[in-house]
Amino acid sequence: MFKYILKRLFLSLFTFFIIISLCFIFVKLLPISDPDQFGQDMTLIIKRREALGYYDPLPKQYWIFITKTLIGGDWGVGEVIYQGKDVWDTFVLMLPPTILVNLYAMIFSVPIGIAFGIYAALKKNRWQDSLISTLVMVVVSVPSYVYAFLVQYFLCYQLQWFPFLMENGTDYFSWKMFVSLVPAILSLSFGEIASLTRYTRAELTEVLTSDFMLLARTKGLTKAQATTRHALKNAMVPIFPSIIGGFISILSGSLIIESIFGIPGVGGLYVRAVTGKAGNPDYNFFLLISAFYTLIGLLGSIVIDISYGVIDPRIRMGER
Repeated sequence: MFKYILKRLFLSLFTFFIIISLCFIFVKLLPISDPDQFGQDMTLIIKRREALGYYDPLPKQYWIFITKTLIGGDWGVGEVIYQGKDVWDTFVLMLPPTILVNLYAMIFSVPIGIAFGIYAALKKNRWQDSLISTLVMVVVSVPSYVYAFLVQYFLCYQLQWFPFLMENGTDYFSWKMFVSLVPAILSLSFGEIASLTRYTRAELTEVLTSDFMLLARTKGLTKAQATTRHALKNAMVPIFPSIIGGFISILSGSLIIESIFGIPGVGGLYVRAVTGKAGNPDYNFFLLISAFYTLIGLLGSIVIDISYGVIDPRIRMGER
């Protein structure tokens, strides 16, 4: 297991290095913003550009990017959005809302998704199973931003239960702040609930038809006892890693949702960095947030693989 983890870490770091290097090269092939548009921050931005080698040959720029940016943590300053502000400090300031809304969404969706999946598996081939399976297919097929518009229309506009946008401020754990986050949480949760329901139903249905379940019933266990003591325990082996993967996917899927509900998080920052102003993207923010999402995805895949061995000791990664 230890050798497997080291191998996966090395491959993940190598993959991360390749991806971020390609992003850097493609960005440098694009025209950079005209310094005349920086206004009063022009002097500061030009000095930071010179420090990061913007005007040097590409090989030297790449070396400075590796040493000063990836290793040293100097990602420059905002040039198009948040002009003159340090990119890393702005990113750290906007990270808590993103993590919070995604964490709330997972806390809400995981128990509901698992419960619906268990219920559908126990009612296999009955009308309850057919209804849940049909709803799951419909929900999975619809993008999360469609749910955002529906939530805004029905819950925020028609019923006026929630505000349209997130509450201003940094008191993230207040009740007023939580209420303002509910529309975004619901929009992110629908797809995750459907995905987890489908996965749980498939795994539990397969386990319920296994030979050891028939043996448990012949020994005198009731269906409820056999399900809770044996079926759920075995079905959770592949389900739990999917929950971790769900958090990674829902974190990536919150890019548009944050913009719709005015959440000052990393997702909305990423969208603004790409769109920029007057067709000029902010490449410094783009590189940092691209590196963040790439690293999160790679580390998530490692955690998912390792969790198999932690949940079920019979699984030993990397052994022949």
